[in-house]
Amino acid sequence: MADRIEGMVIKSTGSWYSVRTDEGERLNSRLRGKFKNKGLKVNNPIAVGDRVVVELEDVEEGTAVITDILPRDNYIIRKSTRRANYGHIIAANIDQAILIATIVMPRTSMGFIDRFLVTTETFRIPAILLFNKKDLLDQEAIAAQQEVMDMYEALGYPCYSLSAIEDQDVEQVKELLRNKVSLLSGHSGVGKSTLVNRISPEVDQKTDTISGFANKGKHTTTFAEMFEIMPDSFVIDTPGIKELGLMEVEPEELSHYFPEMRDLLGECKYHNCTHTHEPGCAVVEAVKAAEIPLSRYHSYLSMLQGEDSHR
Repeated sequence: MADRIEGMVIKSTGSWYSVRTDEGERLNSRLRGKFKNKGLKVNNPIAVGDRVVVELEDVEEGTAVITDILPRDNYIIRKSTRRANYGHIIAANIDQAILIATIVMPRTSMGFIDRFLVTTETFRIPAILLFNKKDLLDQEAIAAQQEVMDMYEALGYPCYSLSAIEDQDVEQVKELLRNKVSLLSGHSGVGKSTLVNRISPEVDQKTDTISGFANKGKHTTTFAEMFEIMPDSFVIDTPGIKELGLMEVEPEELSHYFPEMRDLLGECKYHNCTHTHEPGCAVVEAVKAAEIPLSRYHSYLSMLQGEDSHR
């Protein structure tokens, strides 16, 4: 019987998978037969971050066969661009999801931040907000950013103000990433690449190669890759999360993924309250009393109506 080897998928190209074994070896692996995800209609049975069992196929070539997928702690999924009612798993077994946002140049909308947070709540992944480019802010903008950070901190989301060009801030981010698998997201221009390259300069060449290779359809292929930026510290950088439709979220469940609304669960007059027009709605009362931020409530309404995520 072949040796049973466990490892983590660090790259997927759809047919071949790069598996990093627990001993640190890289094996070019393929699937044996068909795998089905119980209860999940997905294009890809295996995603970056998955823990798998492999058997060596060719020792000299360093190839292996994936024989089993171990149970996932969590995963993040988006709607498939190719098949209706199917999903594409972007990544699995994530310790934290980090959104890099900016108040200026460009401005990250509150709606986008809220959609990101709802997505992480849906998949039970802790979220952190990093507000970059503090070096570009005047006093008024600093105060505005602090107000936004205070609001999200009060909801339980850690927030950090930083500049990717300052060593002290880069070190702080390094500590956040240490010994974790982190998914990084953020609009183009917020300084995500700059930050990652400052943390781990050797990643620069890799990301450049991938961008060039996948440039034709980068947003539809979502061939994610995980980079080891420090020993046992991994970052998944993929555009897929930016385009997430709220898959697997029913309208009546949406408020459960807003912590401030979840706290009021069971306090509305009607058990199936949509928090829009019903009498005796605890959420609407909390909005009127400024206990729930108006921007958050507006985000809830736009998601409920299925509006664009970039607002």
